[in-house]
Amino acid sequence: MAYILHKFKAGYFDPEWTAGTGRTIMTGGMAVGSGSHLVGKRFPAYSFTVERGKIREFAAAIGDMKDIYLDPEKAARAGYRDVTVPPTFGTVINLWGGMGFLEMCEYLGIDRVKVLHGGQEYEYLGDIVAGDVITVTTTVSGYAEKKNMHVLTLECSYVNQNNEEVLRSRHIVLELK
Repeated sequence: MAYILHKFKAGYFDPEWTAGTGRTIMTGGMAVGSGSHLVGKRFPAYSFTVERGKIREFAAAIGDMKDIYLDPEKAARAGYRDVTVPPTFGTVINLWGGMGFLEMCEYLGIDRVKVLHGGQEYEYLGDIVAGDVITVTTTVSGYAEKKNMHVLTLECSYVNQNNEEVLRSRHIVLELK
């Protein structure tokens, strides 16, 4: 996948990350007031197959070992087709299926050294269970300039193999000026 960089600030090239990939990194950040052109920008779509092992790992990581996340029979008795996912599992889909952090920063033209996570929210519209294939589309839905930062809002739509939207999420990405 090729990315076009609109600017490159000397001294911020990372040869180790880009070695052999044909990619370059830009960490100079946005010029003041230049982020509004990103609104409406779409990321390349990606798909992720939900696996029981990933559900179990995530449940253990967050300390929420409910039976519906671990046992297919108990999940079925609760009305699910298979083990279901904990509420913030969308993060797993994003991290394992989508762009990595460095690629996201490059794609948006933001300085990876100045990026902070500003918040995240999920709205479940249907069940996500083991075996589902989730396709995610991400769009930059907002941009604002605050006192000392650029604020980007990314919205994701998660659609299963039956073309049903099962999850929406909103992520706030902060880039310090």
